Amino acid sequence: MKRRVGGPLPRERPKQEGHIWGSMKRTAFILGSGLLLSVAFWNSVTWHLQKFWGASGYFWQAQWEKLLSTYSGKEWILFFLGTVLIPTMLFWSFNALLLVVDTTGKPHFVSRYRIQDGKNDPVDPTKLRQAVLTVLFNQYIISLPVLGLSYLFLKWRENPCRPELPTFHWFLLELSVFILTEEVMFYYSHRLLHHPMFYKRFHKKHHEWTAPIGVVSLYAHPIEHVVSNLLPAMVGPMVMGSHLPSITVWFSLALITTTISHCGYHLPFLPSPEFHDYHHLKFNQCFGVLGVLDHLHGTDTTFKQTKAYERHVLLLNLTPLSESIPDPPKKTELMKLSSIIKVTNWHGERGNPGHQDVLQ
Repeated sequence: MKRRVGGPLPRERPKQEGHIWGSMKRTAFILGSGLLLSVAFWNSVTWHLQKFWGASGYFWQAQWEKLLSTYSGKEWILFFLGTVLIPTMLFWSFNALLLVVDTTGKPHFVSRYRIQDGKNDPVDPTKLRQAVLTVLFNQYIISLPVLGLSYLFLKWRENPCRPELPTFHWFLLELSVFILTEEVMFYYSHRLLHHPMFYKRFHKKHHEWTAPIGVVSLYAHPIEHVVSNLLPAMVGPMVMGSHLPSITVWFSLALITTTISHCGYHLPFLPSPEFHDYHHLKFNQCFGVLGVLDHLHGTDTTFKQTKAYERHVLLLNLTPLSESIPDPPKKTELMKLSSIIKVTNWHGERGNPGHQDVLQ
């Protein structure tokens, strides 16, 4: 049977649709089960934390009431302090430390954890300057109006600056929803941006860095910044009608984790950045944050066959994983070694006619 030009065979379409629908159902089942399991284990896992939170709750409630009194009638200032100033300060403080290593290669005890050896050693100052300016543009010119709209929505939904702080258990529930929402929205928006219709126009800018650094996490076209950076992080709080402190903690965590994913160093006791670093290296693998949807859709199969996958673990000692789990020798290195052996054997033959080339 001849394949028709311009698309799959009629029989193949139902199979593809069935595969997609099956993946969606499995995704919903796994994410839903994960949320239910999280709720079931909260009472045992958070008991000690709840004791501390409850004991200090009156203190934080009192401080929050003082803030509300100070900014009475100007709660929008509080909102922007919590959603912009505090997360941005944490983002740049963390990235400032990483940029010292990126630009100087020192201290060595940090640079030795670099994932892509020989890349950004040191980082190109021209590229770095362009990245920093783009990130600042995205953070202040693009993000501020979008956050302003989200404030109006949240105020209509449920005032984010209401007097009573959320309980610790409610915050954990919110955090679970935020994480799952971000995983789903980021994965599908990210894959959409890799479609040929959108990649060159919007997403190629972010992929100029095949070996990323921390600050590049927000280096993107403005459209991508809204669709793939802001919305996946914002939709969860908007759906939940979250309190400002919950949003502040979530935005801060999101910025720190995306910085780690892009930093280029697999540092001890921090989440592994191997997954997203591999995406920047190969472009067509590892689209998500948690990796759940990549597993369901098979967009991590090549990654799972690499040494990077073996290194995709939490490093609990001080030995770089690039040393304990090194990459196999590259083909060019093997060819060089083979050439050296051949030359050595050729000289041996000239000196000893009875010598046999070990490679032949």
